[in-house]
Amino acid sequence: MQNILNIPVKWLTEGVTGHYVHGERMTLGLVELKQGSIVPLHSHPHEQITFILSGKLQMEIGGKTLVLEPNMYHLIPGDVIHSALALTDCSLIDAFQPVREDYRTQ
Repeated sequence: MQNILNIPVKWLTEGVTGHYVHGERMTLGLVELKQGSIVPLHSHPHEQITFILSGKLQMEIGGKTLVLEPNMYHLIPGDVIHSALALTDCSLIDAFQPVREDYRTQ
């Protein structure tokens, strides 16, 4: 058993960091966003589930805007364009399938 906080931090963009663990077919991450930080519009082939632990996160997913608060989640299908804006400091869990090879630490 391990503590995810002992996994090296991956810097994603200004104000956004994550700790990621990888299985054979999926990646799980604990992500921290500082208030006002932005994850720009992007897409990837991975299916993604974002689950909010704390804070308020505004997301644009497939052209629709929504606000996620604690205990809320959203499934983002692969190849769908999405972005995020941290309305407050946020902690969340991101799950990806298949594995995010680009998120493995070097």
